[in-house]
Formats: sequence, structure tokens, C-alpha cells
Amino acid sequence: MPLSDHEQRLLEQMERALAAEDPKLASALRGVDLRTRQRRRAVIGAAVFIVGMVMMLGGAIMMTTGQSVGGYIAVSVLGFLVMLVSAYYVATSLRHMPAAGEAPKVVPLRGRTPARGGPRPRATRSKTKPSGTFMQRMEERWRRRRESGF
Repeated sequence: MPLSDHEQRLLEQMERALAAEDPKLASALRGVDLRTRQRRRAVIGAAVFIVGMVMMLGGAIMMTTGQSVGGYIAVSVLGFLVMLVSAYYVATSLRHMPAAGEAPKVVPLRGRTPARGGPRPRATRSKTKPSGTFMQRMEERWRRRRESGF
């Protein structure tokens, strides 16, 4: 049920009063745009990727000039692992970023969410038993694919 004009004005006045009285609470309740949050994660991941690259190359350069090769190899391997993890972090951030024209989704800031009510419900499989043996189901899939033109 939509709010009337009078109720909307009252709500806006209450929001302004809250923001004036306690700006930290108001910003926490307002939340962050999901696109902005994912973009920030991608930028942080890219910066960590560069740090990993510097570690890897620094270890390789120090290995050619140093006496203790084992320590420098460990630095290079650690740098590569940092690069790998940060690349995954960036990829997942970009994959979950909403499109530019999508309606903005707002998520509460981290640490300011209400107590969670337990784990997220899992998707359940249907209780119907598959018909036929494994090979029969595979043959049926193959037949459907060939008929549809794939």
C-alpha cells in the first residue's frame, strides 16, 4: 500500500531530523549501493593484485642478486598466491555487480546488520525419483539435444 503525500512528507521530515541528530546512525541505516560496494571490492582486489605482482617480481629479482635463494623463492611463490586470490576476488566482485541500468539495490553496511536468524535456506531437490537408469536418462538427453538442433 503506497503512502499518501502527507505521510511521505512526514517520513522525509523524520529522516532529515534523524540525519541531523545522529549522522552516523543515519548513514548506517541508509546502507551502500550494491554497485558501489562491488566496484570498491574490485578496486581493492586490483590493488592487492599489484602488491602480489611486486612481491613475485621482487623475489625473482632478489633471487638473482642474493645468497639465500630459498627465502626469495618463498616470496615469489607467496606473491603469485596473492595474485591468484586477488584475481578471484576481483572476478567474483565483477560477476555480482548489477548492470548500470538496473534498479539500485541497497545493502546494509557490514557490522551494522541486525542479528541473523540462522543459516540461509538451501535449495532442495524435488522428491520425485528420476525415471529410468542413468544410461536411459543420458540417452533421452542426447535425443532431446539432437532434436532441438544443438
